[in-house]
Amino acid sequence: MKNDVKQLISRRRFLSNSALAAFSFHYIPSRLLGADAPSNKLNIAGIGVGGMGGGNLRQCERENIMALCDVDSNYAGGAFKRYPKAKVYKDYRVMFDKQKDIEAVVIATPDHTHAVITMAALERGKHVYCQKPLTHTVYEARKITEAARRYKVQTQMGNQGHSSEHIRLLKEWLADGAIGDVTEVHAWTDRPVGGAVWSNFAVRARPKDTPPVPETLDWDLWLGPVAYRPYHPEYHPVKWRAWLDFGTGALGDMGCHIIDPAFWGLDLGSPESIQATSTHWQEEVSSETFPRASIVRYKFPARGKRPPVKLTWYDGRLLPPIPDALEKGRKLPDSGALIIGEKGCMLHGSHGAEGLRIIPEAKMREYKRPEKTIPRVKGSHEGDWLRACKEGKDGRPASSTFDYGGPLTEMALLGMLAIRMKDQKLEWDSENLKFKNNDAANELLHIKYRDGWRI
Repeated sequence: MKNDVKQLISRRRFLSNSALAAFSFHYIPSRLLGADAPSNKLNIAGIGVGGMGGGNLRQCERENIMALCDVDSNYAGGAFKRYPKAKVYKDYRVMFDKQKDIEAVVIATPDHTHAVITMAALERGKHVYCQKPLTHTVYEARKITEAARRYKVQTQMGNQGHSSEHIRLLKEWLADGAIGDVTEVHAWTDRPVGGAVWSNFAVRARPKDTPPVPETLDWDLWLGPVAYRPYHPEYHPVKWRAWLDFGTGALGDMGCHIIDPAFWGLDLGSPESIQATSTHWQEEVSSETFPRASIVRYKFPARGKRPPVKLTWYDGRLLPPIPDALEKGRKLPDSGALIIGEKGCMLHGSHGAEGLRIIPEAKMREYKRPEKTIPRVKGSHEGDWLRACKEGKDGRPASSTFDYGGPLTEMALLGMLAIRMKDQKLEWDSENLKFKNNDAANELLHIKYRDGWRI
């Protein structure tokens, strides 16, 4: 018996030395040693822990948070203090080389470094939780989706509303025919005009002054794969979202939250065409930043018996037409979506169909809700991923795996790309990952990485 216990406790040493370590995770059921036994805790690393990543890690605190990586020790200082036993790094590559017993990784860096870090983790057989949007370019989204399948690890994109009750209700109601066949969707956000992340950003050309790099920041590592430019506080911290080289604009920021319910509930898949218009008016500005406001029009083909769908995205406080079904005096939320069917409308707010209602309210009261058939998530979005990591390949996957989050990200980034193409209709060939009618747009599907970086 004593030898058996020793064998159980030494499982991590075995995993770290075994060729199977990169491709499997052997979980000891909690009934044997207890849910909080060391053998049942995942070894987790956080990469990009100064902002949203810190919040993600707080949802993982029952596990063993053993390593923290951030290029800015000042911005990440709160997380470093919260987990004093964790080893601290600036370069995730050094961390992976030195701590081979890391089993799972939480990634919450700026968008432009998501893909290179995620790929490095996948290649090493690590389970990955990565913030939305999953990647910075359409090409990266496809490659990361394929890699997650190849390496057979547990993944989750950080669109936390996908673990909510409301998004499951929406899918069940649509399947029940609550509003009939859907042919039209309108989705919107007040960003970049609204929201704390964006509030101090005004569309402008690239800064010309070159203030010194803070001593706490490794600027070269922060830039990662993108072209070099001098440091400026207009990029880091926080304001990077609005710059083409680093972020994905209001659509990339919020589309994976707000369009998620319709994308999932209607099984939209890839669009066949995209066209956008925006407030950009000056080449010096539009070549560097996203606009203050834009409208993106997607067309999705029929899916089986479901009819084609037109989806229109609005940002910068632009709103869709007010539906006749909306009661007088009732306002649309700052961020949300309208799903319009032949027999009625659904209205919801931002993340994961929060505040979901059939409108008008009289129809909501009359509606006889169907039985709940979709498995519910217990606890947090991060907790759902941790559960999947521990259950392994024979268990239930997390709610927003890269198999789902990758295509959702692709859809959002195609709209971002259409904004850059200024009023041109783009015809998309998803199977061959290219536009049928625009070579200039194809050049924007990916970027040239700096030397030393790859995916």
